[in-house]
Order: sequence, then C-alpha cells, then structure tokens
Amino acid sequence: MSIGPIGTVHGIRAWVVVVAALALQERTADLPGYLDTPLIPGSKWHVHDPTRPRPRVVTPGTMGMGGVASTPETPATAPSDAVVLFDGKDLSQWTSGGGEAKWKVENGYAEVNGSGDIETKASFGDCQLHLEWSEPSPGSGKSQDRGNSGLFFMQRYEVQILDCFQNITYPDGQTAALYGQVPPLVNACRKPGEWQSYDIVFEAPRFDGEKLAKPARVTVFHNGVLAHHAQELLGATQHRAVATYAAHPDKLPIKLQDHGNPVRFRNIWVRPLEAKSRP
Repeated sequence: MSIGPIGTVHGIRAWVVVVAALALQERTADLPGYLDTPLIPGSKWHVHDPTRPRPRVVTPGTMGMGGVASTPETPATAPSDAVVLFDGKDLSQWTSGGGEAKWKVENGYAEVNGSGDIETKASFGDCQLHLEWSEPSPGSGKSQDRGNSGLFFMQRYEVQILDCFQNITYPDGQTAALYGQVPPLVNACRKPGEWQSYDIVFEAPRFDGEKLAKPARVTVFHNGVLAHHAQELLGATQHRAVATYAAHPDKLPIKLQDHGNPVRFRNIWVRPLEAKSRP
C-alpha cells in the first residue's frame, strides 16, 4: 500500500492511522472477540467486539425477585398462574429434535449432557419467565468455553448463559447479554456452583405481513439486578453476523441450548402475558 511521502500531510495522517491500528491490534491480541465482523447498526462496535466497554461487576444480594429467597436447598416458588416448565422431577414439558428430551435429571435439577438442545412443547409469545441455573464447579475453560448455554425466546432470541465470574469474554457475549447485540448493564454473576436466576419480561416482535412492525423487547433481571430495561433486539441471534428479523408465528417454543458444557437448570416457569399493541 502506498501512503505517500512521510513528510507530506497525507503521509503523516496515513502513518498515524497505521500506528494506531498496530497499537489497537497489540492491545487486543489477548482479548477474546473479533474485529473482522460487521459493525452493529447504530453503534461503533463490531459484533463480538473485544474493545467494547465491559459491564462493571456487581455482587448480587441474597434475595431473589420480590424478596423471595432462592437457595440451593429451596428454589423460589412459582406464582399461582404460572405454567411450570420444570419442577425438578422430569422433562415432560420439553422435547429435543422432535423426540424425548434426554438431559440428565437428578436431585431436583436437569443437566446438559450432550444430547442436544431442548425446547418447550408449548409455544409462547409475550411472557414473564423465571429460570435458575448453576455453572459447573470448579470452573474450567475460558471465554466462551466456560459454562456456555443459552436461553432462547421463540427459538431465536437469545439471552446468554455463561460463567463470567472472573472470566473475560467479548461484552456482547457475556452472561445476560443479548448475544451479539447488547451487553448487560452489569456483570452480576455468582461463583461457579452457586445457583443463579433470570427474571425476564419478553415482548415478542410484531409483523405486518413480512414487514417488521415493532421489534422484540426484553427486560432482564440477573440475580435480582437489572441487566436490561425494555431493550429492543436487532433481530434473531447470530454468531459473527448482524442480527436480522424474518417474519414468524406469534407464538413459538422456548429453547435451552446444549453448548457442550454441563450447566444445570431448575425451577423454570413462565407466565403468558396478554398480547397487546405497545405504545
């Protein structure tokens, strides 16, 4: 590449750009993430950008949402109008690849075992969801290879599940991130082996025929700490690509991901919300 004589204004500016690029490459060499991915619309960050500011760490309190305690011995109880998706006994409300869900169930939890993703037999649109999970202990691996799973609304809109307790990864891929789109406001992870919770209000996207009328939106509490507030999603979750929307039914199953790590789940329930037009 020709950048002109170093003594010219053009040459000086070009060398400044080159030096800055080399400095950035050196600073990010050991950070997980990508700089060769597309820019996220409306931002200056690449998808999975390692230079994106990292959410500050917050130590969660000991109480769950609404002041209801959730301990290793006693999960928080479901509301009377909730649909219980997993009560610690069996996966009868779930399916995998069109057949029986085969994750290991014991001691009140279901554990990922390499048999594939599972999804609910029932379909949901707007809803409130509660889910508790525990990361493998002791923690092993790093970045995305450390207790990786995911919670997918409508089979395609992911809230990331990952062990980010003293584990650095790209911000839009860390725990409670809207994967590949928006990092959480804070990192409220507990230690590996401790039970954690999500309390999420999910508002499904609206379509007018094949055209997007209103994007999906989520409010996420991680261990009782606000991680997203009425955050709009850019589209269906993608890896190393910009999320986009494609029209789909008003209701679809909820999915939990088998990413090869033995993450444990318990106490999963959902409250379907009356569909209405959002302001």
